[in-house]
Amino acid sequence: MIAEKNLSSLPVGVNGPLYDIKKIKNGILHFGVGNFFRAHEAFYVDEILKDDPEWGIVGVGLTGSERSRKKAETFTAQDCLYSLTAPSPSGEHSTRIIGCLRDYLLAPADPEAVLKHLADPAIRIVSMTITEGGYNMDEKTGEFDLEGESVKADLQNPEKPSTVFGYVVEGLRRRREAGLPAFTVMSCDNLRHNGNVARKAFLGYARARDADLASWIEDNATFPNSMVDRITPTVTPDIYDRLNKESGLDDDLPVMAEDFHQWVMEDRFADGRPPLEKAGVQFVEDVTPYEQVKIRMLNASHIMLCFPGILVGYEYVAEAVKDSDLRGNVETFLNEDVIPTLKAPEGLSLEDYRDSVLHRFSNAAMGDQTLRIAGDGSSKIQVFWTDTVRKALEGKRDIARIAFGMAAYLEMLRGVNEKGDHYTPNEPTFRDAQWKLAKSDDFTTALGLPAFDAWRDLDTTALDQKVVEIRKIIREKGVKAALPAR
Repeated sequence: MIAEKNLSSLPVGVNGPLYDIKKIKNGILHFGVGNFFRAHEAFYVDEILKDDPEWGIVGVGLTGSERSRKKAETFTAQDCLYSLTAPSPSGEHSTRIIGCLRDYLLAPADPEAVLKHLADPAIRIVSMTITEGGYNMDEKTGEFDLEGESVKADLQNPEKPSTVFGYVVEGLRRRREAGLPAFTVMSCDNLRHNGNVARKAFLGYARARDADLASWIEDNATFPNSMVDRITPTVTPDIYDRLNKESGLDDDLPVMAEDFHQWVMEDRFADGRPPLEKAGVQFVEDVTPYEQVKIRMLNASHIMLCFPGILVGYEYVAEAVKDSDLRGNVETFLNEDVIPTLKAPEGLSLEDYRDSVLHRFSNAAMGDQTLRIAGDGSSKIQVFWTDTVRKALEGKRDIARIAFGMAAYLEMLRGVNEKGDHYTPNEPTFRDAQWKLAKSDDFTTALGLPAFDAWRDLDTTALDQKVVEIRKIIREKGVKAALPAR
């Protein structure tokens, strides 16, 4: 295992921290220590600790499953250290030890320890990666959902929370009571206006708990929007073995990400921030144009590639993008459906961005899984495709590729590819009712899934008919036969 004691004897080619770990103080608490956080926010913070050691991170896991307990034990055993490897499409790669994570807590095992950190004035930022669907927003009303059992339990016993909403709001309550400043709540999830979503969610919970407390949070805490970007695949057993073999490390927590990374953020912090601009973070007045480009081009094309790629039988993104038919469909989608209806931030070429996206997808060294990209597709479609779909319907533009994407998604949910191989689609927000719609052989029924809610107020008659038509072709003749003409 990696440990502090062996940082001075790392294998050749592995870079260690450029600062004294023992001098790092905690300034950030993060909920959801997954691979993306470890390759993105933690990477950026690690870059600036040599200049400002006040911003070490306390990681928090929210669930008490066996897997979560094992993860916590491993972080503790490795002194919260782990390796990050960044391969480029050319095959070159670099490996470094990330040391900014200075503690890891499993919330169900010791809730009070988490709350003490949240009430500690040293903690000035509370960040999170809790997935696009993790903000507990009611898809119909657009408001925070108060009906879930875990939220109800927290509201009934607010000083002993179990949800991220309960922890953050109770931490802020304790700070108000102690006369301390509020902290910044910083969403790092791949959501459009992620800070606004977080603000709505946490204030929604706070108002249900205590209106006066909610008003104080609204006046004192900040929720900056940010755009995050770095492709970070799941570390499968094969990738795990390869990373350790190539690095010469014995790391139980290796993580891999592409060599590209980007973070654009609004400079709105309640109680100071680390000098992240030194690590390449771009601070702007309005993150919206950058979000739009990333969401509508990279994220949208990622799922446009992977839904049909899964059906054809491709396990990895790099395999799917090498398929000239699937790649051509994505290129046409970007050229005809997205770029003409998208305004770029000043100084950014959409054509260059398109080319970089497809280049990044081709990084075979990543081993990025199509099923990972397609996971939580219902939420992703609503975030990544909505603007393009609405502009197509409102402008009476060509809907062929959008209909194909929707049809491929619905067929993908069946869990069997063209070769007859079975797989398990990951839709964490689905309940029995949604799965019943998804599995129905009535091609029209599945159009009632929440993935398509964001444009139901428009006339979707032609689009719905086209989706049904394409699904029939996919089912009878295969994906390639159903691809729109280019």
